[in-house]
This record gives sequence, structure tokens and C-alpha cells, in this order.
Amino acid sequence: MADLGRREFVIAGFLTAGVAIYSANKLFTRVSPHETLSLLQYDLFPKAKELGVDLPKYLTIILHHSRITGDEKEYIRNGIGWINETSQERYNKLYTELSEQQRQELLSHISTLEWGESYMQTILSYILEAIFSDPVYGVNPARGGQKWVAFENGLPYPKEAYL
Repeated sequence: MADLGRREFVIAGFLTAGVAIYSANKLFTRVSPHETLSLLQYDLFPKAKELGVDLPKYLTIILHHSRITGDEKEYIRNGIGWINETSQERYNKLYTELSEQQRQELLSHISTLEWGESYMQTILSYILEAIFSDPVYGVNPARGGQKWVAFENGLPYPKEAYL
């Protein structure tokens, strides 16, 4: 990170900073957005591991991409807080502390909420991008998604990532 300027350093720290969770207008705890988001992505699309797709790495790329708006990045970050707040309300635990069954039940509940449906659609769209991304981005090195659906990309393949 020594080569990063101040702005890039702040952006790079996006997923390592904590998200504050409030309960009854009091600070309850801070959670790691990266841990929550990583688990959420694999809960929404568990086959990604089998395909060899590194979903957390792709979302990190997206959060640094020049064409993703600040509002979109903030929405992703806010959603992590909303998920953890809802988890606290239902289970008195953070999302990352829930059992797999509880996480699935929570996601099912959240999907019925207006913000939850929209948030999950956003995260799922990035998951699909990752699954079918070119190996140049480093998240789908074996073209797992393309092999899964028997799709042949057009040639030539990109030589460098477009960021």
C-alpha cells in the first residue's frame, strides 16, 4: 500500500473499517464489512466456491472501480449494517455469528423487505459478474462460470483489467 495516495488509501480501507450497529439509538457494536459481505455472498450463491470464484475479491475490485458511483459503494456498505441490525433484532447476534440455517432464514425474511429485495438484487448482480468475469481480474482464474454453463468467450481475451 506504500504506492497509494491518500484518497486511494481511504478507498482501499473501505472493507476493513467497521460498520456501526445501533440498537435503540445506542451504539451496539461495530462489525467488519468484509467478513459479513464475504459470508453473505457465499450464502446467496454457494456454488461459487465449487466454481473456484473468489467473490470477496471481486467485490473489493468493484468497490475500487472508477465507474462505480460513490452512492453505489455507500449503498453496499449501508446494506451490511442493515443486515446486521436485522440479525440483531431477530436473533440477538451478528450475521456472522448465526448458524447456516439461521442465515438462510434471515435472508428469506430480508428478501420480503423492500430494502432487502433491492440489496440482494444488487449483490447478486455483482456475484454473477464475478462468476462470468475474465481471469484477468483474478477472481475466476479457471473460467468456472463459463465452464459451468458451457459458454465460450469470444477472442481475443482482454490483456489487462479495465478499472
